[in-house]
Formats: sequence, structure tokens, C-alpha cells
Amino acid sequence: MTFSSPAGRTASPGAHDEPPEPPGRFGLLLLLLIVNYLLAAFSIQKLAEPLQVVLFAAVILLALRNSPLRRRQVRIAVAVVLTGSLAGVAAALTGARAGYGWAEIWKALILLFSAVLIVRRVLARRTVTIQSIYGAISAYLIVGLMFAACYAAIQSLGTAPFFVHGESASPQIFQYFSFTTLTTLGYGDFTAAGDGGRAIATLEALIGQVFLATLVARLVAAFRAPGERDG
Repeated sequence: MTFSSPAGRTASPGAHDEPPEPPGRFGLLLLLLIVNYLLAAFSIQKLAEPLQVVLFAAVILLALRNSPLRRRQVRIAVAVVLTGSLAGVAAALTGARAGYGWAEIWKALILLFSAVLIVRRVLARRTVTIQSIYGAISAYLIVGLMFAACYAAIQSLGTAPFFVHGESASPQIFQYFSFTTLTTLGYGDFTAAGDGGRAIATLEALIGQVFLATLVARLVAAFRAPGERDG
């Protein structure tokens, strides 16, 4: 049995009517993350730190725009993000190790919040679309950038070098180390020296494997092209 809708269309019982997704909702976020990664990779440290704070603030603002939070909650979150990001930029521009360290902690916090918002939004959808895939990939990249910020904070706020043999460290190297850890490639050219750094690196490797094996794999398996869903 079918039921007639006000527009004269028919709908089957139990059909799930979801509001259409705005086009490019997570595609724009994924593009911003890729640009962010490349800009940080080819910038000097003095410029990369404040630039990343600004770009990560844009990331979380996009995540908030796509989140199911109430308007009042979004306004409060935006105010906190803008205030904290301005403080983070100011701290990074001081050029002091402590300033870099606190800027990295702020970056890690807003990236963690962004990842939670994106994953929550993706899982809330009953239908898996290409935007869902973009969202999951964006969250995966955010996790890698978040751990890179954690490593940089340990380096800046600690007294000992983060890597063994006193290897030089920069935002670019931390990003490289983070993503090789997240994807468990294990090149071995950089190794954390302290127990804290090793513990966080192990946690990142576990999260990376679980993320790919559960969320991303599940979404890809459930994805259907629009024509297939209509059929």
C-alpha cells in the first residue's frame, strides 16, 4: 500500500524522510584541511604557527555550521573559538617556546571538538552520501593534525627534545610523524624519546586503525549512488 503526499507523490510506509544535505557541506571542509596541511608544510615555523591557528578556527567554524547544535549553543561556541584563537595567534607571535606550546594546546582542543562534531553529524544521517564520506575523511585528517599539535606542545612546553638523538622538530616534521603514526606506515626515521610521547603515539596508531576499520569502512560499504538509492 502506498500513501499520497500533498504534492501528489507516493511514499511507502516507513520511508525515512530526511532533509536534503546542503551541497558541498563537507567537501569544502575537506578542501580547507588539505590546503591547511600544504600551507603548513611549506611555511616557516614563525608563520606556520599563527596561520594554522587561524585555519583551524575556520575548520571548527565550518564544523559548527554543519552541526545539529542549537543556535544559542553555536553562538557561544563561536565566541569561545574566536576569543581563544585570537589569544592563540598572539601567543604564537611572541616567538617564545611557551607561546608556541599554548598555541598548540589550543589547536589540539579545537581540532578534537571539530572531530567530535563531524563524526556525530555523519553518524546521525540514516543515508550514506558522498558528503558522509567527505566528512569521515575530514575527521580522519583532523585526528592526524590534532596529534601533531599534541606532539608540538610536548616539545615546546617540555625541557627535553621530543625525538631521540635530539632530532630537529618543526610543525612540518610533527605533521609528518603524526600521519605516519596514524596510518601505521612506520618509516622509523623519527621516534619519540619520552614515555609520554610514545604513549600518545601508540594511542594515535590505535585510533587510526579503529577509525579506518569501523567508521570509514562502514560508510564506504553502505554508500549508494543517488541512482541506486532511487531504484
